[in-house]
Amino acid sequence: MILKTLRKVEAKGNYETAHRLRARIGSIFRYAVASGIAETDPTYALRDALIRPTRVHRTAITEPKALGQLMREIDVFEGQTTTRIGLQLLAILAKRPEDIRNAKWEEFDFKEAVWSIPAPRMKMRRDHLVPLPRHALSLLEEMRAITGEGTYLFPSLRSWHWPMSENTLNATLRRMGYSGEEMTAHGFRASFSTLANESRLWNPDAIERALAHVEKSEVRRAYAWGEHWEERVRLADWWAGYLDKVKAV
Repeated sequence: MILKTLRKVEAKGNYETAHRLRARIGSIFRYAVASGIAETDPTYALRDALIRPTRVHRTAITEPKALGQLMREIDVFEGQTTTRIGLQLLAILAKRPEDIRNAKWEEFDFKEAVWSIPAPRMKMRRDHLVPLPRHALSLLEEMRAITGEGTYLFPSLRSWHWPMSENTLNATLRRMGYSGEEMTAHGFRASFSTLANESRLWNPDAIERALAHVEKSEVRRAYAWGEHWEERVRLADWWAGYLDKVKAV
């Protein structure tokens, strides 16, 4: 009965409200347990049954049709090929813009389809493995024909010894007509997080690992870090396919 009520709240897109309501109901049941009126708090088991609300700190497109429109516009972008591929990989891999800009060819294993981002570049100061779906590998092969002889996937236009400018990707979105209030380069991560969570197909922890979010609990961080790799591989394939699907709508 409680879950059914919470689902009605979720159905309206009010995920944060659903979590607050669960917490409020839980406090009532815990008081009842302490008072001898009830034996257990049934809301405890519902924590992982609810969609996790996405805290969007940067502007992002999370509506499928609008996201599909953006991806179509990126595909036909007439500027630098490297910039177009940078945006496509940013969307498919849901990495931070600085991860994409600073990516080096030596970090990619095409045979194993894995990108290993070294610890010094990661917020959690641990190596981060990124599964590469077929769509990403195809773009990387296209990119390798252009910059594969250098160090960086996306070198600066001024010098191949330096990575792409930090303003390039956001500036390109502006040139495409997307204001800073509509979409940012970092926003692709929120697009991925929101739509992957809303699909209810994936363990929320696998989504968090894919985003390389820092786990606040030291114990949980040590426990969870190695988990979900196989699911993350499937998740990466699903997300790349999802972007193709919304482009076709």
